[in-house]
Amino acid sequence: MEFSNLINLQGMLFLLVAVGVILRKVDVLPKQGTAILTDLVIYLVLPCNIINSFFIEFNLEVLKNFIIILLISCLIQFGCLILSNTLYNRQTPGIKKVLQYGTVCSNAGFMGNPIAEGVFGSSGLLLASIYLIPQRIVMWSAGVSYFTESPDRKTVIKKVVTHPCIVAVYIGLLIMIFQIPLPVFMENTIKNISGCTTTLSMILIGTILAEVNIKTIMNKTTVYYAFIRLILIPLMVFAALRVFQISSLLTGVSVLLAGMPAGSTTAILAAKYEGDSILPPNVWYLLLYFL
Repeated sequence: MEFSNLINLQGMLFLLVAVGVILRKVDVLPKQGTAILTDLVIYLVLPCNIINSFFIEFNLEVLKNFIIILLISCLIQFGCLILSNTLYNRQTPGIKKVLQYGTVCSNAGFMGNPIAEGVFGSSGLLLASIYLIPQRIVMWSAGVSYFTESPDRKTVIKKVVTHPCIVAVYIGLLIMIFQIPLPVFMENTIKNISGCTTTLSMILIGTILAEVNIKTIMNKTTVYYAFIRLILIPLMVFAALRVFQISSLLTGVSVLLAGMPAGSTTAILAAKYEGDSILPPNVWYLLLYFL
């Protein structure tokens, strides 16, 4: 992608976030509307966006890229688990568990697809859908274990296999591998809903940002975490992939998703399981400003 195009994309995303902030401030979107909008994006818009990315011709090159990106993602998740267990030992238990979860579970699961599509097009979206499979598994297994005892295997499997974005991957793979033709009206419906992904996602983030007190987001802990999540991890991924001469597209998607901010579920789990529920929103919003 040309630099000018990237600047234009960032400008568009900024304005969409600003729209969300304004809509929330003037109460066009009330607080309960944020939760409704979140469900709409996760359960309808993102799945359609993922399925739409699989409307391509399947060949051996695509299969090769799938295998490589899946392997890269698994290695990144393993590396993040190691970092999370070594970098926060000086923190208090409540803060430590929050930072650990935020290190292994980024916001790529929510914002990764639209951002990857915006930067790399449909090919980036397709690879991002596969990349996120290991993260979703870690989110509902090792991630949750930071706040509670490890969930039983049945719970983990159910959470992963029934996640709407994972189900969309199943459907998309079947359509792509077997080249299943959909009725024109159905394909057009999926494409039109898919086209709402970036707009709704960024407006949603704007409504969340409207609730934050900017004066509370800057402290040593959030800056330290921001460095690890946004700089150290993607830098390590970039260096490793360059050493092994991975293609620019695979490298770009992997680095972009590896450098996403903390997931919003961090705050939810911290509040539910008596972690530091004040810290996660601060970290979350701080990292969004870095983007």
